[in-house]
Amino acid sequence: MTVAFDADEPAVDAVNLTVGSGEIVSLIGPSGCGKTTLLRAIGGLQKMYQGSVLMSPPMVANSGQIGFVFQQPALLPWATTLQNVMLPLELIGHGNRLDRLDAASESLAAVQLSAAHHKYPHELSGGMQMRASIARALVTNPGILLLDEPFAALDDMLRSDLGRLLLDLWQQRRFTAVMVTHNISESIFLSRRIVVMRHGKLEQSIDNPLAWPRDPSLMRTAEFASFFGVVSDALRGEETTVDTTRSGASR
Repeated sequence: MTVAFDADEPAVDAVNLTVGSGEIVSLIGPSGCGKTTLLRAIGGLQKMYQGSVLMSPPMVANSGQIGFVFQQPALLPWATTLQNVMLPLELIGHGNRLDRLDAASESLAAVQLSAAHHKYPHELSGGMQMRASIARALVTNPGILLLDEPFAALDDMLRSDLGRLLLDLWQQRRFTAVMVTHNISESIFLSRRIVVMRHGKLEQSIDNPLAWPRDPSLMRTAEFASFFGVVSDALRGEETTVDTTRSGASR
């Protein structure tokens, strides 16, 4: 696909990316390299100049089949947490009001926010707001989850906690996920594959050899440190080779 704005150089330039069912892929690269534009094009939020997005089975934007978690929670300030999470269900006309209440309650329970049903966004911490945003994205049980630097504004501990929560939710639901991040450690911990972008193009696609399921203790291992170096080199534009035969590389 190609995405261009006016007469500028393409923000996304002839990108060809295949993501497997149930795969978690991270997009990393310098600011302005086209990561978010590509993510928005995948989700149907950005018009393409050339190309198309093919999904199997077919999924339609704005139908609840594709969930989107933005960098900012973007919760409606006049609505309660429960009402914010119910919103996608109302927009797609899912069931009756009782069905929507039940689904939103289950989604909030999945992100450990059951006690915050009737709180308003200003009454929630930053981490709680992001949990509510994730619950809202997952309430329609989407097949694809798109995440645009969802944890960038959080401190390291909250970032780590929500990363583990995301993996727990993935273990339960096995959705396909594409995530934009600038954080190398986060991309390694959360993804099966890391795609490096530069100047609107895909430069490298690096399979993550680290074992699943992921545990935070993995981040203190020599294998993690070694792969961190591989991804860092790729960000600097150096060609990389990953040894997938190392101990702990099973998938």
